[in-house]
Amino acid sequence: MQRREFLKVSSAGLAAAVGVNAGGLGKCLAEAEGEEQAKLGKAENCIFIWLGGGACHIDTWDPKRQSTGRKDPGSYYRPIDTAIDGVQLCEHLKRLAPLMDRCIPVRSVNHDVIDEHAAATNRLHTGRPPTGTTLYPSIGSVFSSQLGAIGEGVPPYVVMGYPSASRGPGFLGAEHGYVYLTDTEAGPAGLRRPPFITADRQARRQQLLSALRKRFGKRAQSDAVRDYIATSEQAAKLAGPEFMKVFQLATESASLRNQYGEEFGQRCLLARRLVEAGVRFVEVSFNLNFINGTGWDTHNDGQLKQHVLIEQLDQALTALLTDLEKRNRLDRTLVVVATEFGRPPEFDGGGGRGHYSKAFSVLLAGGGLATGQAIGVTDELGKEILQRPVSVPDLHATLYATLGVNPAELLYDGERPVPITDRGAQIHEIFG
Repeated sequence: MQRREFLKVSSAGLAAAVGVNAGGLGKCLAEAEGEEQAKLGKAENCIFIWLGGGACHIDTWDPKRQSTGRKDPGSYYRPIDTAIDGVQLCEHLKRLAPLMDRCIPVRSVNHDVIDEHAAATNRLHTGRPPTGTTLYPSIGSVFSSQLGAIGEGVPPYVVMGYPSASRGPGFLGAEHGYVYLTDTEAGPAGLRRPPFITADRQARRQQLLSALRKRFGKRAQSDAVRDYIATSEQAAKLAGPEFMKVFQLATESASLRNQYGEEFGQRCLLARRLVEAGVRFVEVSFNLNFINGTGWDTHNDGQLKQHVLIEQLDQALTALLTDLEKRNRLDRTLVVVATEFGRPPEFDGGGGRGHYSKAFSVLLAGGGLATGQAIGVTDELGKEILQRPVSVPDLHATLYATLGVNPAELLYDGERPVPITDRGAQIHEIFG
């Protein structure tokens, strides 16, 4: 039963129980539902930038006083002012600082997973803790199931990074899984046609394979077989020349490619091309290569070169937001910069930082939201949330609502209804 149907049925029952007019109560509930619906946004796509490893919030989006040494808790870098009054960033985000009026730093995200990267990554991607009975879908797969792709011949969900269950479709099935790639120039390895297979030869192969699929599907009817056939047919479409053109970054001007920067920047440029082609949700993983030795998991010596990561993020993210805006796509594209948890203000024995999940930051940008404001306040060291805590389910509800998906809707694991979020409430004040 959809939420709208539930409201109609329950309004009559509640009215009978309390002795009021069912029509009047139903009208009130409908008006309340209308107010919730009015909070839904109109963005079309999402680019989800993943800083795997646990990016330190007080060294990026939520700087505090600068530490004077290893025994003095605090930010590692100097804070700088931004386009949002009273909101500062780390000094290595200097390109982004003037564009913060296009952004919303959410500085009060929190969860209860402490020292387990995989569990925390799963929490941020699925929006809830795992259970023994249900394999929950990732946010990208939910968008695939609810909205699908915008363009013809493109997948709804692409991951630039290595495959993992946390990013998978869970009970939604293979149809809503992701296409993944690690090479921005060549496209997904599984979709590349060997050079000795001509277009005509490929067409003949597909014709034969289609007949075999049809025959096998009739003989072995099951959800697994149907999923396999649907996935293989979709893969054949994606291997066509139109989708593979998206990966030809050389068609972009040299000056634009230089603006985006190195490997991570080129992935962000490709993300822009993918959403323009009609892909609904693109995840861009930052640290395919640990350019500072540790990635964002800055224990010990990883802290010393954290600024290298931050500066590459600064360059690529600034170029992405500017490029989207020039193409009149920023209001239609929600950009998210997320990580599995933050880091504490104290330093470990090697001069780096441990893990911290009681308060950390996620950046939102574009998407038609009421940008130019910060959500949440932490204390003088970034350890305690003082104002407006945002749970991971709240964050998920906000992302869904931005793209017009009602976070109160239900998914179905077979016959079992599963709420899209784990009792999450969207951040209403950023919807204007």
